[in-house]
Amino acid sequence: MNLKHLFAALVLALLSVGALPAFAQQTLTGDAAFTDYTKEHPGVRRKVTVADLPQPYATPSANNAPTISPRPDGAMLQTLPGFKVEQFATGLDNPRLMRMAPNGDIFLAESTPGKILVIRGIGADGKAGQIETFATDQKGAFGINFYPAGPNPQWVYVGNTASVVRFPYQVGDLKARGPAQTLAALPGGGGHRTRDIVFTPDGKHMLVSVGSHSNVDDPDTTPAELHRADVLEFTPEGKFEKVYAYGIRNCVGEAIQPDTGELWCSVNERDGLGNNLVPDYITHVQEDGFYGWPWYYMGGHQDPRLMGKHPELQSKVITPDVPVNPHMASLEMQFYEGSQFPAQYHGWAFAAEHGSWNRDPRGGYEVITVPMVGGKATGEYEDFLTGFVTPDGKVWGRPVGIVVAKDGSLLVSDDGSNSIWRVTYTGEKTGAGGQ
Repeated sequence: MNLKHLFAALVLALLSVGALPAFAQQTLTGDAAFTDYTKEHPGVRRKVTVADLPQPYATPSANNAPTISPRPDGAMLQTLPGFKVEQFATGLDNPRLMRMAPNGDIFLAESTPGKILVIRGIGADGKAGQIETFATDQKGAFGINFYPAGPNPQWVYVGNTASVVRFPYQVGDLKARGPAQTLAALPGGGGHRTRDIVFTPDGKHMLVSVGSHSNVDDPDTTPAELHRADVLEFTPEGKFEKVYAYGIRNCVGEAIQPDTGELWCSVNERDGLGNNLVPDYITHVQEDGFYGWPWYYMGGHQDPRLMGKHPELQSKVITPDVPVNPHMASLEMQFYEGSQFPAQYHGWAFAAEHGSWNRDPRGGYEVITVPMVGGKATGEYEDFLTGFVTPDGKVWGRPVGIVVAKDGSLLVSDDGSNSIWRVTYTGEKTGAGGQ
């Protein structure tokens, strides 16, 4: 074991027994930056770079999909000292992406039953107050947003697998006040079904993310990949304008960075090349930018399954801002603009890591935070909320959605335990943990 690995092992051992405050950790780099569920602890910071990437097939491609187990009695999520995590709501049905309305209502997509729920208020017990069904019969509902921006939006937009629809809305509505209007057809079919929606800061364009139909099929010969692995640009009324960015295998979580107005995405990369390839990532998305899929990854690295294809594109591949660990399935992200958490978190991103199937030992199953300075990422990320996997590797929870509530707390949807978790800052420095 070299010194870097020895240091990483010591850091993790001290964290596990509470002998070292999480906020004092150094950034793990090189081989030590790669992780699995046994090494994920709140406060551990990692930086994965292109120089760290192994060769394809350095390890076998694992088939290690989780079977969801009941949450064990006494199982507690872990977070940083000074924070508290509690179960906010339970008994949900495939809870996925969340967005907050101007009045603080939380809109939640239940994708499998095709519902949009509204959650209003927080009770004295810290649990969700009123929960109502806003809309039903949405096929693969995932993305939600409000238009126009500001205190009085007129519409709730929903990204279904094969369409964008909108409902007439006034702030405070708990039920849709009219039927869905279908604005745009999207590529449906197999593969990734999630579709997210954001609007550009000027309100003139709607950006819709559409994941790939496959892991690494060549769009040149696979018609089903047309307008997949892209971010598509429409008018708010649903008129297609152009492909905004391409080669992004599955931009699940879209967010507009408040300081810069840039589009950011939380992205699932490809599988099948080994435990530590290819990193998922969180990145700003350049207009007309190319991010490599399927021919290249992480800059100009060519996928060996498509060797020799499109050499003219190699120099155009944009390297993402924040590679995270491979196969973690990075889902919704949001920038923290609340005032409850310590000031250092203001402007940082939080992202839900749904968890791997193509890694052994498994990785992800956590919430991470991404440090930002002046709207730009430092390239690092930090474990923030862990414990969805038992020490012996049984998965009971899978984070999906992230939203900052009106009071500044962080809500995390979990489609493993069909719950929502709430993280608050208490200012206490006595330890971590929760219900």
